Amino acid sequence: QVQLVESGGGLVQAGGSLRLSCAASGRYFSVLNMGWFRQAPGKERAFVATISSTGRNTIYDDSVQGRFTISRDNAKNTVYLQMSSLKPEDTAVYYCATTRGWNSDPENYDDWGQGTQVTVSS
Repeated sequence: QVQLVESGGGLVQAGGSLRLSCAASGRYFSVLNMGWFRQAPGKERAFVATISSTGRNTIYDDSVQGRFTISRDNAKNTVYLQMSSLKPEDTAVYYCATTRGWNSDPENYDDWGQGTQVTVSS
């Protein structure tokens, strides 16, 4: 089991940027694919992006394509989500998660962090 801790959330104006971090414990981080999800009030948890264990491959949801960038540093056991051109509709709690698969279904992700709040004001 991998323990995950997200950080970097906060309040930002529309058009601004934030970088989220997800620090992982455990020895298997470098062999796991990682994903970011978000959940807005009253909505289901939604896929944002995923990155392969080596960092070479990524997938983004259409709603964030071109604005968000997922990356990872296996030496630091950390995955990042750089968010730019933020919109009010990006407001949500953001979660990172581990998976051995390669898809956007949260049911296929195993370990989850506690989440970090991102609020974008208009």
